[in-house]
Amino acid sequence: MMRNALATCDTYHLLEDGDCIVVALSGGADSTALLHLLFSIKETYHLTLFAAHLNHGIRGEEAARDERFCKILCENYDIPFTAATRDIPSLAAERHISEELCGREERYAFLEEVAERYNAKIATAHNADDNAETLLFRLARGTSLRGAAGIPPRRGRIIRPLIETTRAQIETYCEEHGLNFVTDSSNLADRYARNQIRHHVVPTLRELNPAFETAVLRFTQSASEIAEWLGVQAEAALETARTDTGYRSDVLQQCHPAVWKAALDILLRQYALSVDARRMELLAKLLRHGGAVQLSQVYTAVCRRKIFSIVSRAAAEIPEKELADRVSFHCHGMRVTASVDPFFCHDPWLFRTRRPGDTFSFSERNITKPLGKALRDRHIPAPLRDHLLCLCEGSTVLWCEALGYAAQGKKFIQTHQLTIELTEEKCYDVTQGREIRSFISGKT
Repeated sequence: MMRNALATCDTYHLLEDGDCIVVALSGGADSTALLHLLFSIKETYHLTLFAAHLNHGIRGEEAARDERFCKILCENYDIPFTAATRDIPSLAAERHISEELCGREERYAFLEEVAERYNAKIATAHNADDNAETLLFRLARGTSLRGAAGIPPRRGRIIRPLIETTRAQIETYCEEHGLNFVTDSSNLADRYARNQIRHHVVPTLRELNPAFETAVLRFTQSASEIAEWLGVQAEAALETARTDTGYRSDVLQQCHPAVWKAALDILLRQYALSVDARRMELLAKLLRHGGAVQLSQVYTAVCRRKIFSIVSRAAAEIPEKELADRVSFHCHGMRVTASVDPFFCHDPWLFRTRRPGDTFSFSERNITKPLGKALRDRHIPAPLRDHLLCLCEGSTVLWCEALGYAAQGKKFIQTHQLTIELTEEKCYDVTQGREIRSFISGKT
């Protein structure tokens, strides 16, 4: 096992001379073997070791036993030990997620806190069996190529020296070195999907190939290499397609489907979004034909006039501004400057967002529609309709950021009694403004 682990560390440059490392210690065979391994090579690499243990508050006295075991183990090695307790069932209920996912989130957050304190790397005891089980779990759910890459040997400050070592090799190592460890009873039941895979699926596959975990390692390594190459191509495609307001959909579509799909995946991950195969099909149609696709309660993908972007409900709020003579203000990263002949201003004219009852008249068609319907007809996504800037006289819209001048507004600009100028402010934070303006063509 040691030879395997050290080869992994060498291949992926997991250890450097003088490293500080926080070992994620559960007390099980894997993490106990990892702690012993790192302690054994401590002098060779001049390592400074710490250990951290999170009690999930699920298994009562058994969990307390595990914590005591870890504490005593670290005392024997003279390794500083940090422990904490989280009420995972309550936190999972509050967040409306599974206990398994909640436990993972809290565990990594805790490890990051400890590692930040010591400016250290985090060593977890994921092994080749965990990698195989993760791949099978993701395949069952429908994964992408990136998901098929399995568990990476390194991610940020997290290192996994045992990722190419099987659980059987780890247990043999524990036996050879007389290492005691504890067993988590929750790993023995089929309550979690991962346990079902471990107890029922993997043994069957191992009958077909006794070296199943090693075969999976070869596959995930190949998938990782291909995914990395594809990511480079996708980043280059995004850079080529980039504009001030989004990404040119025609440029993306010229790429191989695998490349533009990877490009979309990169953009979505920037917003902590993921998509299934069905939604990716909708995004493909969006690139070809334009429109909008709701990605979550917060974000919407929009493609208008061959510009693709992701917009959010968190677009900048617009304060009401009365136009009685001349006014100038910020909006969506633009400087809005407007003036009107006071003689023609009967009711107060307001720059504001839409209200119930607002109407918009199209002079070229001689029709009047509710503003909401007019915006829907122009495929303005629902999350943004309430954030668009309008100039209104009562409930009559004279001008709208996304629609231009209404019939009533045109008669004033034609006689130079009303002017509205929009100028992009380079030094102004335009992040939210670009979300709004990504589907508005030109300046009014």
